[in-house]
Amino acid sequence: MTTTNQTIYWTLTDEAPSLATCSLLPIVRTFTKAAGIDVKISDISLAARVLSAFPENLTEDQKAEDGLTFLGELTQDPHANIIKLPNISASIPQLKACIAELQAQGCDIPNYPEAPQTDEDKAIQARYSKILGSAVNPVLREGNSDRRAPGAVKAYVRKFPHSMGKWSKASRTHADYMRDGDFFSSEQSITMDQAGDVRLEFVDKAGNVEVKKELSLEQGEILDSMRMSCKALREFLEESMQDAKESGVMWSLHVKATMMKVSHPIVFGHAVTVFYKEVFDKYGDLFEELGVNPNNGIGSVYDKIASLPRSKREEIEEAIHECLEHRPEMAMVDSVKGITNLHVPSDVIVDASMPAMIRNGGKMWGPDGKPKDTKAVMPESTYARIYQEMINFCKTNGAFDPTTMGTVPNVGLMAKKAEEYGSHDKTFEMMADGIMRVVTSDGTVLMQHDVEKGDIWRACQTKDEPVRDWVKLAVTRARQSGMPAVFWLDHKRAHDRELIKKVNTYLQEHDTEGLDISIKTYNQAIRFSMDRMIRGNDTISVTGNVLRDYLTDLFPIMELGTSAKMLSVVPMLKGGGMYETGAGGSAPKHVQQVEEENHLRWDSLGEFLALAVSLEEMGIKENNKRATILAKTLDAATGKLLENNKSPSRKTGELDNRGSHFYLGMYWAQEVAAQTEDAELAAHFAPLAKILTENEAQIIAELSAVQGKPAELGGYYHANRENVKKVMRPSETLNAALAALS
Repeated sequence: MTTTNQTIYWTLTDEAPSLATCSLLPIVRTFTKAAGIDVKISDISLAARVLSAFPENLTEDQKAEDGLTFLGELTQDPHANIIKLPNISASIPQLKACIAELQAQGCDIPNYPEAPQTDEDKAIQARYSKILGSAVNPVLREGNSDRRAPGAVKAYVRKFPHSMGKWSKASRTHADYMRDGDFFSSEQSITMDQAGDVRLEFVDKAGNVEVKKELSLEQGEILDSMRMSCKALREFLEESMQDAKESGVMWSLHVKATMMKVSHPIVFGHAVTVFYKEVFDKYGDLFEELGVNPNNGIGSVYDKIASLPRSKREEIEEAIHECLEHRPEMAMVDSVKGITNLHVPSDVIVDASMPAMIRNGGKMWGPDGKPKDTKAVMPESTYARIYQEMINFCKTNGAFDPTTMGTVPNVGLMAKKAEEYGSHDKTFEMMADGIMRVVTSDGTVLMQHDVEKGDIWRACQTKDEPVRDWVKLAVTRARQSGMPAVFWLDHKRAHDRELIKKVNTYLQEHDTEGLDISIKTYNQAIRFSMDRMIRGNDTISVTGNVLRDYLTDLFPIMELGTSAKMLSVVPMLKGGGMYETGAGGSAPKHVQQVEEENHLRWDSLGEFLALAVSLEEMGIKENNKRATILAKTLDAATGKLLENNKSPSRKTGELDNRGSHFYLGMYWAQEVAAQTEDAELAAHFAPLAKILTENEAQIIAELSAVQGKPAELGGYYHANRENVKKVMRPSETLNAALAALS
């Protein structure tokens, strides 16, 4: 790809957003072409990342661009303009399913080796490890995060509020977490006085030293280390299950095994083997022979025993059911299909699952398909307490009211892979008892922990430049918005103590007179924000990376019904910009509905919002007046779309994603044709506005006619793009109108 200053790079990702792109992009390009702006696709889908990792195995036709590497390099360009849609943060089961699909399509790529023995297997696993989990975001997020609810969206929600479950003061729902032995309780943290190299070392009981990782650290960089006790974790999980059983509430595990791709799958695996302890005790040797990996969920057991003789398989299935009989009821992902909370690690992700539970009156779905009070288990205590605070708040005050509540935008520290618990390449499961330590090149021990076999130990890095920029962004947003800004930092936590020093130092670099900027612990911060929110007041949350991820689902799901309607801007450290289309996932259930009924309920509002800001920035930075006009008119068109309730319906036969795109295009053309800043531009779009307006009924009829029948996409992870184009662009009238203008 060649880059120009008038280019927007639109990411092709996965699942529903990928399908939506095929419908929306022709409309977008029709408008941007008139402003001299080229919109180019860069493929960062899971399938493309897999294919680009093994180019030597593929034919020329099968090879995929390494879009992620290209965009990673582009982030260093001050003219970078990237629109980033949600992508799959792949768990191992998802990665394996993607590999199997690509192999079925004739791609000669290797299987994922879960237990590599040979050097070749280890090399293959190393390539795949770069694809697992949140592999995309750390590469592209070369700036800090500015996420907020646009005014038009808040106005729409106040007029058309989403449903909120009723809270009872007698609700027994609560969050449960470790009080000791977790990462929070063991965390150590230092700030480097000067640049230098350190080693992460394991020292066994005999004094033998194994270097796990070598790091080159910058001056001012924060380095954390921490451990989670395997013994304490398993004791906590057992106690939580016993308590849920005795108190009659459902038990539910909430982790983030996709982003925390080393530590949280291990935690998930312990939950599986504790819950189904009798099964793993009895069949452990057989499971090891079969290659069962509890980190992949109880689904891994069902997958692996499928090859056994029927009698043996039924014996194990009966043992699994017996466990369910004497354990507490478990929250369900799909009650009809019997998919439990422990089936696969990517089904229940804490930042989405906890807000959904709270929005639903503190209830999750039980095995009988009914909503029930729940013990929400989040073993690591660092952020679990904020959910308990919101639960307490709702028990006291009732459900939040979307028609009157304020907003809580976020300024998040994430530039230069600011990890703050999200570490991958510095996370280790201990294979023996000993000591994990951080040592300088001259042998000085900076930090160390006694560890036992099975413990999880990790180190995390946060560089100084992103922290300084984060503080600057917080002050800027406080000044622009007039809102109080609260740094969510806990002086009882080692990492936060180092950050607090930097925040207090870097605030001195800015004019903060007249601004309300404070530092509060997590519990204080969320109580302060909620107290203001129910009174209709707004508060900026200023947080680290993982808490950013959690809060930009938690508050938007209360305010807007979904996190996908947030405006998410990443001002790059080098001057460019990335515009993320909301904080939501990539909606696998939406794809299933397309395959079965040819109806896509994915809402592209996030794409509309991101594109408007992208065009606005293009206009300012590149002095492109037409880009500025397109941004203004797109904002107006989006407002009209919301006002006229032209967002996709969940119900097949009603307006879907494609119809919503049509209405955006029609309203946008009408707005451009009506504006008076550029007569030539208005005249250019007047015919399109006329033909779309006059043919509205015909186009909607063509879009509706295809619904209710199965759609053939030619793949899930690697769909056939020609098939997708036919499915997502079924209106010949609309296609002809766009082609005529182009």
